[in-house]
Amino acid sequence: MKEDESNYVEAQMLIRKPVAMVFEAFTDPEITKNFWFTHSSGKLEQGKKLTWEWEMYQVSTTVFVREISPDKKISITWGDPPTTVDFEFTVLDENATYVVIKNYGFPEKGEALLRVIKDSTGGFTTVLDGLKAFLEHGIRLNLIEDKFPYKLREHQ
Repeated sequence: MKEDESNYVEAQMLIRKPVAMVFEAFTDPEITKNFWFTHSSGKLEQGKKLTWEWEMYQVSTTVFVREISPDKKISITWGDPPTTVDFEFTVLDENATYVVIKNYGFPEKGEALLRVIKDSTGGFTTVLDGLKAFLEHGIRLNLIEDKFPYKLREHQ
């Protein structure tokens, strides 16, 4: 049975870097931790199950890598209950990559679904903003840490 893609989140951004560099930023946790999570149990590889952590919030999630198509697509499931996240990479020219992140398969309905979609849209937009700043300008904006400063206080 195909997942329900009628309710989805989509975020997108032009990154002025070659597609191989942008793709690697999502598959290599040593790069990804500069704009998204703080720790991963490994690199993204098809069929692999990983744990991603946001240590500042004492939160983690299990990630299953469904598909890796180099420089084109990454598809994962994550969360509990799991949803699907697709990362698609389109070459615009040798130094420009358009990234689209689509999250779908939400089990929630009604108001709960609206809250999840709102939170996911904001989250993936923040990830792409951080990616752009880091790859294009070498700046770690600490967007994930700064998004919920009141939650940081709860864990200190």
